Amino acid sequence: MSGADPIRVFYRRLPGNDLPVPKAATPGSSGVDLRACLDEPLRLDPGQRALVPTGFALAIPAGYEAQVRPRSGLAIDLGLTMLNTPGTIDADYRGEVRVVAVNLGSEPVVIRPGDRIAQMVFQKVPAVDLVEVDELPPSARGEAGFGSTGSS
Repeated sequence: MSGADPIRVFYRRLPGNDLPVPKAATPGSSGVDLRACLDEPLRLDPGQRALVPTGFALAIPAGYEAQVRPRSGLAIDLGLTMLNTPGTIDADYRGEVRVVAVNLGSEPVVIRPGDRIAQMVFQKVPAVDLVEVDELPPSARGEAGFGSTGSS
């Protein structure tokens, strides 16, 4: 993956997983590919969603998270995307990485064992100290919300 010095993320292969280790598809890729760790193909009808196992668990270093994101080719070609995008995997979670897949297309989608279904990007997460105040400092935008910045 491109960028600065790599972080070390320990992973554990779960029982029944003979898939390749998640890795970046190209040297310039931002994330690693996640594959479906399935015993048999999984059919998603239009509008249907499923929790798809990957067969791996992680130990993400403190101060980081992993974000699970859709693969653009699957999204445009099949309508297969990930709900809760990006899905956050916290540093203290040690369970299996699973992907919430949904078929937003008009035709059924079949996910086969070993298919690359999502990508996982690691991000630094700053510690935050929320401070309650009576008033917030002003900004040019103020309280203008949804759609307030226009469409173009």
